[in-house]
Amino acid sequence: MRRHRPTLPLTRFPRHFATVLVALSVFASPGGKPLLLAAPAAPAVAPAVAPKPEANHFRPFFDQHCVKCHSGDKPKGDWRIDELTLDFGNKASRDRWQAVLEKLEAGEMPPKSKPRPPEQEVKALSDWISARVAAADGERRGTQGRVVLRRLNRSEYENTVRDLLGVTVSLKDLLPLDTSADGFDNVGDALHTSSFLMDRYLEAADTALNQAIVNRAQPPPSAKKHISLKESHQVKSTTERVFRKSEGSDSVTLFSSSAWQAVGLTPFYPGERGYYRFRMSASAVQSSGQPVVFRVWSGSGGMGGAKGHLVSYFDAPPDKAKIIEYVDFVEPKTTMTILPYGLASAQTVSKVGADEWKEPGLVIDWVDVEGPLNEVWPPESHRRLFGDMAQGPAPIYNFRDRVEVISSNPQADADRILRKFMRRAFRRSVTDADVQPYTALVASKLKEKQTFEQAIRVGLGAVMASPDFLFLREKPGKLDAFAVASRLSYFLWSSTPDETLLTLAEQGKLDQPVILQAQVERMLQDPKASAFTENFVGQWLGLRDIDFTLPSHVLYPDFDDMLKISMVKETELFFSEVLKNDLSIANFIASDFTMLNGRLAKHYGIPGVSGWEFQKVKLPPASHRGGLLTMASVLKVTANGTTTSPVLRGAWVLDRILGTPPPRPPENVGSLVPDIRGATTIRQQLAKHRQLESCAGCHVKIDPPGFALESFDVIGGWRDYYRTSGSGKPVTIDGEKQRYLQGPNVDPADVLPDGRKFKDIDEFKQLLLTDKDLVARALATKLLTYATGGPPEKADRPKIDLLVQQIRARNYGFRTLIHAIVVSDLFQKK
Repeated sequence: MRRHRPTLPLTRFPRHFATVLVALSVFASPGGKPLLLAAPAAPAVAPAVAPKPEANHFRPFFDQHCVKCHSGDKPKGDWRIDELTLDFGNKASRDRWQAVLEKLEAGEMPPKSKPRPPEQEVKALSDWISARVAAADGERRGTQGRVVLRRLNRSEYENTVRDLLGVTVSLKDLLPLDTSADGFDNVGDALHTSSFLMDRYLEAADTALNQAIVNRAQPPPSAKKHISLKESHQVKSTTERVFRKSEGSDSVTLFSSSAWQAVGLTPFYPGERGYYRFRMSASAVQSSGQPVVFRVWSGSGGMGGAKGHLVSYFDAPPDKAKIIEYVDFVEPKTTMTILPYGLASAQTVSKVGADEWKEPGLVIDWVDVEGPLNEVWPPESHRRLFGDMAQGPAPIYNFRDRVEVISSNPQADADRILRKFMRRAFRRSVTDADVQPYTALVASKLKEKQTFEQAIRVGLGAVMASPDFLFLREKPGKLDAFAVASRLSYFLWSSTPDETLLTLAEQGKLDQPVILQAQVERMLQDPKASAFTENFVGQWLGLRDIDFTLPSHVLYPDFDDMLKISMVKETELFFSEVLKNDLSIANFIASDFTMLNGRLAKHYGIPGVSGWEFQKVKLPPASHRGGLLTMASVLKVTANGTTTSPVLRGAWVLDRILGTPPPRPPENVGSLVPDIRGATTIRQQLAKHRQLESCAGCHVKIDPPGFALESFDVIGGWRDYYRTSGSGKPVTIDGEKQRYLQGPNVDPADVLPDGRKFKDIDEFKQLLLTDKDLVARALATKLLTYATGGPPEKADRPKIDLLVQQIRARNYGFRTLIHAIVVSDLFQKK
């Protein structure tokens, strides 16, 4: 069907639109010229924010203690004092002053090697800067708020459309990638808007509406199909002897984990997209009482570029069949494939033959498929838009039995449908003035002799491309009830408010602490809260980069897809466990438990766990595990595929865990490249690097946490020595000679900037736990950035300290922190 695009004038929101207007107004006025500290004390033109007379009092301080280092063509830190303006209303200028304040308060400037100014002078300057920053922040927030206007990112858009229309459709791939700021892709400053993006939104709206609205008569009841793997093309056609076929039954035993011998359910090749129910009988044989794990993949064999996805891994129990059941959304003309994990290669099995093979295998007795599952007709997505409105014949040349929604009173029906739809799409109550442009658009299409359904589709698409749908529009000051509902839902669900939240907002009850607390609890217990775990953890810890590097198959032959998936799963399940039970955030640093399956337990060297299913496991005292820093997922994303770097890992710990990110390195300082051939250790290279005065100040903070993590390799395995591909000792494991060599021993010991020493990761974690407030403050800052779409600013430090104080009294409970954030001013105000 031809796409009908809305003719409504769509408001454009260029990046930093408000900033552009302010800049233009400044340049158009005599006050646009900034005042430099190096300029005369009495400027010819007053600055946009006039300095107080006492500003002149501090010029001697800067001249004596700052100008020598921070001036000229090569100033220290690439920072010139004469570029520091007194316009505190300018964000860049204000941030520079804040940086000066932090250095003064930390005693880092002037450097310790230089004469120290009297404490009373430092305090006077610090107080003056603090007062000016606070005043400028207060004035700006009163008119603009802290958080800039932001649109929905790709994940939020897809989830919102899913919950708005009740459809399962992948829309993220239709939209350009989102950029990130301050660690998250839902921060308003990074969410650009363009005419190209608006065109993609129109395309996505059409795609979603085409799935939501049905144009055919009710299909027959769901079909059921009984499948034996004997009917699979792979089992019937392979020349390798890797499948054992049972006489007198449908059972087939799979003995190989080679990818080319994955077995597809080729008799299942659906013509319709939708949800399908799968049931299969599976067991393990010859497995010494252990389960055999297998993978089910959806999409293999698809045509037309259909993409696949992992359904899950499953455990086949030893000797006794288990019925495994799941429901999956299937695209047309695709199928399912089954592949055992951890069994022998196809070549090895084929040499002996499946009938004589004595090693473990996976038995699949049968597979039953039912679908598509149409429990009601028209489906829920159609009913959300049209209710029980009648449909009439509307054939087209290649769809003779096509039907469309018909109306005997099109204008009234359009008003009713749009009014109901817009309330949910705009996440607030709508007025006649809101609805009128869209009903007028529908009326114009009806006058063009378009059918009612064609016309209403244009109106619905226009709603889905409007700023009220695409943007979270918040007014400065305290948020209204609808804005709170939206903030809450996009924080915990990455999606639109449900009917419960909207109703409470309409009733004006979301400002009642008891009701707000109850809603937070309800939302955290909802399955949609998995989006919070996936999106927050994925960005906070960088787990979205798990596929960014592929470990060397020479140095790390034990790495595989199941291990990679298990890595991420452990971290997400651990995060959820801490949240669910309001455990102390200290568990993120050091914990006596984690969530393991058999594959990850083997990787960690922890006995007693087998199979795919995850379980809460109490860690042995000597495991060196516990907490986020020692999880394989974190250790992998903070390394490349071949080597580890204490600099990268140390900077990661400072930024993500402690909230004290190091500054960018000077441009004229070369990067360190670890020597994978083992001629020099990374410690030797860093010792030489730290001899440079421009590097030592930062590396004394960065390197210690990085060295503490050197006991873990690229894929998060424990190591006492580095693996090399150059010179070293041969390595033999279980009688098999490895392709890598044993390099120098690992030395994880170091000294913190305050002089405290540690010998390994276990002692380092205990040192971190001596300042739980620091960890809590860092996590609260990350959560607030993610929850509100804007990072807290320096002036917000007292409010964040108050949050830390509140949770300190509750043993730093993580769930308590979520509740405290939701009721805080930083969440409740723009």
